[in-house]
Amino acid sequence: MSISWIYLIAAITFEVSGTICMKLSEGFTKIVPSVFIFVFYGLSFTFLNLALKRIEVSVAYAVWAALGTILVAMIGMIWFRESATFTKLISITLIIIGVIGINSSR
Repeated sequence: MSISWIYLIAAITFEVSGTICMKLSEGFTKIVPSVFIFVFYGLSFTFLNLALKRIEVSVAYAVWAALGTILVAMIGMIWFRESATFTKLISITLIIIGVIGINSSR
């Protein structure tokens, strides 16, 4: 695994952390998670930028957005007890299929 893919994994991790902090901030009413939103998103974009040195933008962004969406959806269902409907699960599957399609078209 190249360093660019490690950067991309870090970018995804920070993006998911920032999104979870959005939920925890309760509309910017809680200061600590509100501050961490900006810290985590800043780190996410920094690492995404580093990943783009060697990974095609279409691939990197598709993986970043898709994995972030899937992880946030799963965390929402498990940690925040959000609904795990059939439609939601099928939609996650379609996101995965889309990323595979983008990666296989290189």
